[in-house]
Amino acid sequence: MNKAFTKETDGQDDDDDLPSLPAIPKGSKNYMTPQGYQALKNELLELIDNERPKIVEVVHWAASNGDRSENGDYLYGKKRLREIDRRIRFLTKRLEIAEVVDPSVHHGSEQVFFGATVTYADDEGVERTITIMGIDEADSSKQQVSWIAPVARALLKSKVGDEVALPTPAGVRMLEVLDVVYPEPAH
Repeated sequence: MNKAFTKETDGQDDDDDLPSLPAIPKGSKNYMTPQGYQALKNELLELIDNERPKIVEVVHWAASNGDRSENGDYLYGKKRLREIDRRIRFLTKRLEIAEVVDPSVHHGSEQVFFGATVTYADDEGVERTITIMGIDEADSSKQQVSWIAPVARALLKSKVGDEVALPTPAGVRMLEVLDVVYPEPAH
């Protein structure tokens, strides 16, 4: 059969090709800082208002050139549209279930809650500082961890001076909470 008569997929099967995205534990909310929520919302609006219309225009132009089977602009454009639509669906779902939590309400507290920047020492005396963030906003290159990460779960609700157990594949490690900081409330 000639390739011109093969059916194009509508992209519904493409979701299976994605690596699994961070799952929200059953019965939990999708906690996010106000900044993380705004960043996802900005990304969604950028995709809807700017990037998607540009790609649709390219695909429309490429389709008008005739033979689509060997038209790189058309084939790449359709693939990119599926990627954009998949991301729009993902962001929309995540924003719908988001529970925005402002960590500054705990400013001055010594107890670890969502949004805290925690300095701790492990049982070998190595100090680390992490910030506990939402699943969709945590960036390990900035020492941010998701609130569902094992270290964050071990630290949550502890206070300065507490020792908490962190189960690891190599055995249980003890962590001592040295400092807890929250952002200043906006005035």
